[in-house]
Amino acid sequence: MQNILANALALLPHGPEFRFVDRLLSLDPGKSGVGEYQVRGDEPFLQGHFPGQPIFPGVLLVEATAQLAGVVAQSDPQIAPLLGLKLAALRSMKISGSANPGEIIRLEARLTGRMANLVQVSTSAFVNGQPVLRGELTLSGESPLAASR
Repeated sequence: MQNILANALALLPHGPEFRFVDRLLSLDPGKSGVGEYQVRGDEPFLQGHFPGQPIFPGVLLVEATAQLAGVVAQSDPQIAPLLGLKLAALRSMKISGSANPGEIIRLEARLTGRMANLVQVSTSAFVNGQPVLRGELTLSGESPLAASR
């Protein structure tokens, strides 16, 4: 199972400097997943957010859940991965907290719909068992079939 989780995480196109999913805890390919990101404290963006009292930016909480959502969507064994999958829309996104250096952010993503090149996902993030983000997002990519024409 660990090998499957590691291979799924390799689906992220982001470089290590902009990857906000350290590990997958569970994956139901094409349906749902749970992952984690540990705020190390040495991330460059924390220097200015906020000096002396660093917190993980809310917009990066959204990005972290979008990255997990992409892993879930791209791991579906019945559907070819979409090319250039990107965050396309946010809906009902509520940020109610954040994380400090040393804390672990638990990320959850559940696909709620799929139509052509769009993937709808319900996401949430938790720190110390408390919700810090809930909402829906849409990912968009290009079908491999459309790209080959």
